[in-house]
Amino acid sequence: MQQLDINRKPIVAGAAFAMLAVLIGAFAAHGLKQVLDVYALGLIEIAARYQMYHAIALLIVGVMSMARQLSARWLTLAAAAFVIGIVLFSGSLYLLAFSGIGWLGAITPVGGVAFVVGWCALIAAAIRPSGEVVR
Repeated sequence: MQQLDINRKPIVAGAAFAMLAVLIGAFAAHGLKQVLDVYALGLIEIAARYQMYHAIALLIVGVMSMARQLSARWLTLAAAAFVIGIVLFSGSLYLLAFSGIGWLGAITPVGGVAFVVGWCALIAAAIRPSGEVVR
């Protein structure tokens, strides 16, 4: 049996980020209801939701990397942008919710831009051939 050439890093990252989104969301919903105000809980909910969306996107990138006709360069860029987006977007919202430090909100849009870059790279990976000959 031939072993598949799979880029497992996006799959591992996606699964780990998805797990963390569930854990953080559950912890906030059940363990922090009495500690945080409605605004902070809302920030955590948004952060966890976008983290989950992009964790799933990382899983998709990992699966797409199995297709040799897709551009590995664009898929790698998409995965990196999704990871950066999760860290900056969701991370800044988590920190803002827990710390109340207002300037952290200025980091959030940078993470949002990284998400958009990731989706653009995923589109490019799907429409740009890799240059490899598929047999």
